[in-house]
Amino acid sequence: MDEESARTSSQPIAQWQSERAGGPDALQLLSSEQTPLLLKSNVPQPLRTPLPWKQLFILFWVQLAEPLTSQVIYPFINKMVRDMPITGGDEAKMGYYAGVIESSFSVTQALTVLYWSRLSDRVGRRPIILLGLLGLTLSTACFGVSSTFWGLILSRCLSGALNGNAGVIKSMMGEITDETTIAQAMALLPVIWNAGATIGPVIGGWLSNPHERFPSLFPGHFWKAYPYALPCFVVAIYCAGTLILTFFLLEENSNEFPSKSMKLTNPTSGTLEVGNTSTSTPSTTPTQRSQLPLSQVLTPQVRISIITYTILAFLDIALRAIQPLFLTASPSFGGLGFNVPLVGTCLAVFFLASGVYQALAFAPLYAWLGSKKIYMVSMFMFIPIWVLFPMMSASLGEDKLINALTWVELALQIILYVIMDMGFSSAFIYVRASAPNAYSLGVTNGLAQTGVSIARAIGPASATSLFALSVQISRGAHTKPGLAFRWLGANLVYEIFILISVGAVIAVRRLPEKLELSKANEEVDVNGNEL
Repeated sequence: MDEESARTSSQPIAQWQSERAGGPDALQLLSSEQTPLLLKSNVPQPLRTPLPWKQLFILFWVQLAEPLTSQVIYPFINKMVRDMPITGGDEAKMGYYAGVIESSFSVTQALTVLYWSRLSDRVGRRPIILLGLLGLTLSTACFGVSSTFWGLILSRCLSGALNGNAGVIKSMMGEITDETTIAQAMALLPVIWNAGATIGPVIGGWLSNPHERFPSLFPGHFWKAYPYALPCFVVAIYCAGTLILTFFLLEENSNEFPSKSMKLTNPTSGTLEVGNTSTSTPSTTPTQRSQLPLSQVLTPQVRISIITYTILAFLDIALRAIQPLFLTASPSFGGLGFNVPLVGTCLAVFFLASGVYQALAFAPLYAWLGSKKIYMVSMFMFIPIWVLFPMMSASLGEDKLINALTWVELALQIILYVIMDMGFSSAFIYVRASAPNAYSLGVTNGLAQTGVSIARAIGPASATSLFALSVQISRGAHTKPGLAFRWLGANLVYEIFILISVGAVIAVRRLPEKLELSKANEEVDVNGNEL
C-alpha cells in the first residue's frame, strides 16, 4: 500500500503509521512526565491530525454560552440582593443570599448532568446541546425580570436542570481529537470559558441600571422596575442565536464515535494510555455501547481524576464568588468598596489575561513539562492567591483608601490566577484519558461534570457564607482581647481555603505519572482485555 492510498483508506492514521514503523508495537510510548506525548527517538513521530475547526468553532460557541450566563450576574448580584427586602438592611447577610442564588444553578446541574451525558450516548450529542441552549435562553431572560428571591432561585434552577452541555461538549471533543491534537484543543476550552467570563461581567456591570445610566435610550417604567433585565436579555439573545447556529451547522458524531479516543488499557498499572480506536461495527448500536456499569467505569484512575478536577473546580468557583464580593464590600466589611462597573472591569481583566495566556502558552508548556507538573503548579497558585486578599485589605491603612500597594497586590493576584487557570486543561486531559474504554467517554465526562457541579453548587454558598461569618466575627472582635484573635477571625474564610489548597496539591500528586500511546485500533474492557 503506498502512502497516498494509506492516507485515504478507512484505517486510522495511527494504524497507517504503525505499519510504516514496523508494526503497532513500534508505536508503544516510553514516556516521562517531561515528554508525555512524545514517541521514542528512534520511532517516527506521528503525523499531526488537522484540527476540525468547523465543528470546534461551533462547540466553542456553545461553550461560551455557559460562562456568559453564569458570570453576567456576578457584578450586580450582591446589590440586587441588597435591594430586595430579604436582608433586612443588614449588609453582612448579603453574602448568604447571594451565595444561595449563585449555587442553585450548579445544584440542579449536579442532579441532572449525568443523565444528560448518558442520554447523549444513546440519542446523540446534538439534541442534548440544543435542549441545553434552549434552557439557558429561557432561564436567563426570566432571571432578568425576577423581582423576588424565589423567582431568582427558580430561574437559576431551571437553567441548571436543562443544561447538560458542559459534559456533552467535552465528550464530543473527545470524538474529534486524538493524541496529536489533544493539548491544543483542550487548552482552548479554558480560553473559551475565560472569554465568556471576561465578557459576562462587562455586560453585567456596564448594562445594569440602564434607566439611570442611559435615560434617553432606555426610558419608561420597565427598565426602572427591572434594572438588571438588559444584561440578562443580551445574554439570552446570544443563547438563542447560538441555538439557531447549532441547529443548522453542528454535525452529529455519536453514531460512529469514537473514531479517536483516549482510553485506559491497564487500570491497575497507574499509567494512562492514549490512542485511536476503530469505528464500531454496524451491529454495535450507540445504546449497546453506552451500557458499561458505573461500578466498572469508576476505576481508580477515573476516581482520582474526578476528585482532583472537582477540588480544582471548587477552589476556582469559590474564588470567583469571593472576588466580586471582596471588591464590592465596603472597607469596613473587609472589602475594597469598588462600584459595579469597576468590579466588572476587574473581573474582565482577570479572565481576559488568563484566556490569552492559555491560548499562547499551554500547548508549549504541556510539551515541555507534562500535564502533571502543570497541574501541581496550578493548584499551588491558590495558596498565594488567598493570602493576597487580607494583604489587600490591610494595605488600605487607617484611611481605608485604595493606594498604589493595593493595586500592585491586585495585579499580582491576576498573574497568579492566570497561572492557576492552566490546571483546567490538565484536568480535561486526565479525565478524558481515564475513560475505561472507548465507549464510556460520555459517562466518564458526565461523572466528572457531576462532581464539578456539586463543587460549584457548594462553592459559592460556602465561600460567601464564610466571608459573611468572617465579617461578623471581625465586627464583634472588639469585645475580645488580643490582636491575633481579631486578625484570625476576620480572615477565617481565607485561612480555610488555604488549607483546602494545600490538600489539593497533595491530591494531584496521586495522579499517574505517565501518559502513553496504546496500540492502534485496540478496544479494551476495564480489565485491559482486548475486545
